[in-house]
Amino acid sequence: MTANDTGLIRRPVGHDESGSLARRLVWVFVITNTVGYGALIQTVPVLLLPMARDLDTSRTAIAGATTLAILVSAVAAIPVGTLLDRYGGRALMSAGSAIGVVGVVVCARAEDQPTLYGAFVLIGLALAMSTYEAAFAVLVVATEASGRDRAFVVVTMLTGLGTSLYYPLTGWLESQLGWRTTLLVLAASLALVALPAHLWALPGRAAHARRIVARTGLRVGHAVRSVRFWLLLLGFVAQAGATSAFLVAMVTYFRDIGFSAGVASSLPLAVGLLQITSRLALAPLAARFGMGRVTAASFAIQGAGLLALPLAGTSVPSTLACVACFGLGYGVSVVARPSIVADVFGVAHFASILAVMTAPMALSRAGAPLGAVWLGDWRFLVAAGAMTLLSAAALIPVARRGHSTYAT
Repeated sequence: MTANDTGLIRRPVGHDESGSLARRLVWVFVITNTVGYGALIQTVPVLLLPMARDLDTSRTAIAGATTLAILVSAVAAIPVGTLLDRYGGRALMSAGSAIGVVGVVVCARAEDQPTLYGAFVLIGLALAMSTYEAAFAVLVVATEASGRDRAFVVVTMLTGLGTSLYYPLTGWLESQLGWRTTLLVLAASLALVALPAHLWALPGRAAHARRIVARTGLRVGHAVRSVRFWLLLLGFVAQAGATSAFLVAMVTYFRDIGFSAGVASSLPLAVGLLQITSRLALAPLAARFGMGRVTAASFAIQGAGLLALPLAGTSVPSTLACVACFGLGYGVSVVARPSIVADVFGVAHFASILAVMTAPMALSRAGAPLGAVWLGDWRFLVAAGAMTLLSAAALIPVARRGHSTYAT
């Protein structure tokens, strides 16, 4: 193992010990991320109003709890990334699932705002330890470069569809059981599905060490001194904030402008459907035009959809078209960031580099929904659209540079 003056760590190149491991991880992560996001954070937009009424607080206060979870996730991202690079994901992701179960149960039992915020501290830890970021770090070590994008696409595509179904499902459960029992049902699903799956399927510390020794990659310090890192950071931070704002505020916005509760909670299905469509097309388009170009174009379309949405009013077809444009960019972003990071900076310190990017992205996700809920009308859509167009512009220079040679 050697290191040159560019900071590139060179390790012996090996073969994937088990192709079946990568396939198994893909399907396990589809299931656990769907259940994890569904239980931990995806249902908040649907439950926001009944939670605020029952706890005798404001919508902004409930949105503040999700902001706290994202801030906690940001703080935890860098140590979590370091541990993932060093030890792998089995113990960490299993512990994250357990913490998530406790957090959702505490949330369901909350009688006041401090207890609710304490629950979301635990939920933030669980998000950092057991969802996409950790899953990508495990996959990137277990999968060869030629199959990496395909693995990311399958996990994120099917998870995107599954989590979009949580909106109408949660709306129905809340109408039948109330928001507290709904959360207990979701906590039970997390305990019975995600926790045992992570314990069973993920490689342990020794298996991770055998695989990571065959990988190459830049050190974190060298990566963050590159111009490409900062362009990527700007692009994904701005897009993350805009996306988070819309996801948190969209159901409330649709209800405020005149849609029924059923229609408002069903419109987000278009996000899931376009996530699938965009990700199905992503691998061949990225192979032909480059992941950077495809991502920049998709962010531009997302921004246009957000800017046009206030003009749609209560027209269902026009609203669906705008939401679909949003879903296109959202679907691509989840796959594009780990793919571009692995291509540009390599695998040896992938989780740590991704975590350095994740922390400011999480801060953006945390702050933007507060602004969206505070504005509460079409102005937040214009701001989110402008942020997404800025993201597209930031990625254009990266797209022109092409791929790095540090992809293994």
